[in-house]
Amino acid sequence: MKYCMKCGNELQKRSLKHEGSIPYCEECCEYQFPYANTAVSLILLSPKQDQVLLIQQYQKKDYILVAGYVNQTESLEEALQRECLEEIGREITSIRYLKSAYYEPSNTLMCCFTAVADSVSLANISAWEIDAAKWFPFDEALRMIKPNSLAKLFLMSYIEKYKKLSF
Repeated sequence: MKYCMKCGNELQKRSLKHEGSIPYCEECCEYQFPYANTAVSLILLSPKQDQVLLIQQYQKKDYILVAGYVNQTESLEEALQRECLEEIGREITSIRYLKSAYYEPSNTLMCCFTAVADSVSLANISAWEIDAAKWFPFDEALRMIKPNSLAKLFLMSYIEKYKKLSF
């Protein structure tokens, strides 16, 4: 962070006890702690937990996980529920935290979870947000998911750690 979020003045590094070197605005007389956007990513499992849902969006060919930003006042779990309903028209259960990772291009902390869909039906997917959605067996999902992406990292982590466990 180089500039004050309130006044726009250039920030200067200043030592703050127990915190280290923190950007400081001399105009506002305030420390400016770093911030990042927050988003959720979801490994959505079929009710039998033998498949994972991947989606395509915004005319891109790559398959990815269901994901979205967390709105102000919303918990991570509420964001997951909302995104599933908005994007694929499904309710989810058995939410389990998996891991997080920082996504630099959008300054976003991605928090990944797994959950079980109430149905494999894709009759209610969002026509304006989703181009395609498909259930894949895990081995095929790994081949189809966007290479070198956080989505693939998250899916690989799930398969390595939890695939043999049931909810």
